[in-house]
Formats: sequence, C-alpha cells, structure tokens
Amino acid sequence: MMELDYSQYGALALAYMGDCVYEIKIREHLMKQANMPVNMLHRKAKGYVSAAAQSAFMDKLLPLLTEEEESVFHRGRNAKPHTTPKNMTLTDYKKATGLESLMGFLYLSGKHDRINELMEIILEEDVK
Repeated sequence: MMELDYSQYGALALAYMGDCVYEIKIREHLMKQANMPVNMLHRKAKGYVSAAAQSAFMDKLLPLLTEEEESVFHRGRNAKPHTTPKNMTLTDYKKATGLESLMGFLYLSGKHDRINELMEIILEEDVK
C-alpha cells in the first residue's frame, strides 16, 4: 500500500477530518469525567469546541509545535473559508480552522500520540 503525504492535502480537507478528531477527543474526555445527562455533556463540550475556545487553545499550543505542525496550522488558518462566521470573529474562526487542520493532519499521518499530547494541554483547563 502506498504511503500518502497528508501534508500535501488541502487545508480545509484536513480541517474536515480534524473537526471529527477534535470533537471525539472532547467527548471522550467528558464521558470519562462522569456519567451525566446528554444536555450537560453538550453544554460542557461547547466550551471546548467553539471557535473562540479553539483559538485560545491554539495560542497555548503554537509555541510547542514542530516546524511541520506549525506549517499545517498556518495553511489551515490562511485557507479561504466557504462560509463566513456569524457569531464569532473571523480571527477566531480562522485559528480554529488551523487547529482542526493540524488535528486532521496528525490523525491521518498516524501521529495519535502527538494528538494525545496536545489534547492533554487543551484539557488542562476546565472550561464552562
């Protein structure tokens, strides 16, 4: 089977995958915290998955990224979105897309340990 170079994939395609990866990591974290009603899980998840939250998390992660990871993030951040955000700033939206691109790239590249390292940093904060 041929090895694919996922760094060559489009940033928005990587973000498409990364959105899923990020969301499942957040849901897994919340499910491990306690058995709680779904509406509470959803409210807690929103504190992690909003563009503003992802943007703030990216500020923490950026100094820790490798050169390759930073390049993937920047490509995602600089991608031209197909829609314009309604309830968020464009800056937050673009940084969130960069984070999702990074997560997608790491996942598709099989770097699951690196995803876990970065998610540990994100999940250090208990958001509301």
